[in-house]
Amino acid sequence: MIKPKNIIFDFGGVLYDIDIPKTIEGFMELGFHDIPERYNQYHADPLFQQLEMGNITEQQFYDALIAISGNTVTAQQIRDAWNAMLLTYRTASLQLLPALQKQYRIYLLSNTNQIHYDVFSANITKETGYQNLEMLFHKAYFSHEIHLRKPNADVFEFVLQDAGLKSEETLFIDDSYNNIDAAKALGFKTHLMLPAERIELLGL
Repeated sequence: MIKPKNIIFDFGGVLYDIDIPKTIEGFMELGFHDIPERYNQYHADPLFQQLEMGNITEQQFYDALIAISGNTVTAQQIRDAWNAMLLTYRTASLQLLPALQKQYRIYLLSNTNQIHYDVFSANITKETGYQNLEMLFHKAYFSHEIHLRKPNADVFEFVLQDAGLKSEETLFIDDSYNNIDAAKALGFKTHLMLPAERIELLGL
């Protein structure tokens, strides 16, 4: 395989440890028994999609779920369940990024939301010593800021145009097969991150 010129990294499951079942469990304990169908690693229903695309506010998200619950839960309970998936940075993986910046143009492309962004951004210096996540990339793209999300083709096309990249010269690394399949269809080189893999062991 010809060595790529650019690498686009996913965040959760690639550079940051997440445990989505913890969030599903937290919501089920609050009475949202259909949550596995509403939100999981490979699917998000319209409410969660709108949150991840920054089209509704944090409070609108809470209000919608409170209404669905019949006013039996609080915003704080929803926030705690939603944030339960957030674990820790993969510090050794992040430490590789400055060296990779000298070999490639590297980018971050993450489906996230303002609630999660506030948590992992607040914790990065304490956990890793880095001032912020964005400094480790030529540019970071967050779904709630660009109003686009994976696996839709338009988010990949946006990044290619904004960063001036060619898909065939770009390696995309993600832990969700549906995002990988979407990137592959657009001509990207791809790597599906398995749970036991770490980027520092990929030989980039």
